[in-house]
Amino acid sequence: MKAIEITKPGGPDVLQATTRPDPTPGENEVLVRVKAAGINRPDVVQRKGLYPPPPGASDIPGLEIAGLVEAIGAGVSGFNVGDRVCALVPGGGYAELCVAPTQTCLPVPDGLSFVQAAALPETYFTVWSNVFDRAVLSSGETLLVHGGSSGIGSTAIQLAKAFGAGVITTVGSEEKADFCRKLGADLVINYRTQDFEKEVLEFTDGKGVNVVLDMVGGDYVPKNIACLAPDGRHVSIAFLNGPSVEMNMLPVMVKRLTLTGSTLRPRDNEFKGEIAKALGTSVWPLLEKGTVKPVVDTILPLEKAADGHRLMESSGHMGKIMLET
Repeated sequence: MKAIEITKPGGPDVLQATTRPDPTPGENEVLVRVKAAGINRPDVVQRKGLYPPPPGASDIPGLEIAGLVEAIGAGVSGFNVGDRVCALVPGGGYAELCVAPTQTCLPVPDGLSFVQAAALPETYFTVWSNVFDRAVLSSGETLLVHGGSSGIGSTAIQLAKAFGAGVITTVGSEEKADFCRKLGADLVINYRTQDFEKEVLEFTDGKGVNVVLDMVGGDYVPKNIACLAPDGRHVSIAFLNGPSVEMNMLPVMVKRLTLTGSTLRPRDNEFKGEIAKALGTSVWPLLEKGTVKPVVDTILPLEKAADGHRLMESSGHMGKIMLET
């Protein structure tokens, strides 16, 4: 099969086309003929040598795919050769064939293309697990999500609104601000020209938000805490500004805040399977109705994966960057 491998840690140019032996599905796995795969920031971090794949996972990057079931491993039920599926995978997505655990496979929602379906797993699993399971965002509450035009951000905005929450988000340009407003954000703050802490507190009449989904880390964390209402929840899923934080713990204690975070890739298939079940029940019907939708910025052929990484690192995209085989 054709695949894209990381030849050594480094910049986008270390992503090179190669051929690899066709993988074989093991117990409770299916082999998927990949039609499309998503590019995500963890792929970039892996390419730099800072995020190795979990034990037993493919060294080929790519955490989300969509395509046709090509073969079925031992013990598999509920899937047949030829089924249209999308899947969250621990690696191996930048290839013509990819093994996927059945627990993290979902049917391609009616009306969606393979590209649209491949844009779902990484962001929808992540947002559901962190915003709804971990932070328990509820109808009538307000979410602050940074990077509203990213894949995670655009997903969080839509899902939060679909389940009755208000949304505030930050972006770096007016073009991205308009993009987020069209997705349903109630307040969009340009962090280059505005102080998001001041804007959040003014918009909420000093009450603050109930949940913060943070991908920035560093100096954003103390400001996020200042934005949280009593009993608020702060969820960290990345740290573009670095993992080290200097902060005053008094507001955490006085406001009874919860500071938490997670990484999804190392979790076991049973844990991820529970998220898949919740998505299938609560979110897939919304996708089929068009209430929420994957937002795709750019589609590239598999061989142009390096260009996709360059675009991601430039932060010039709005929505997902996808590869087609």
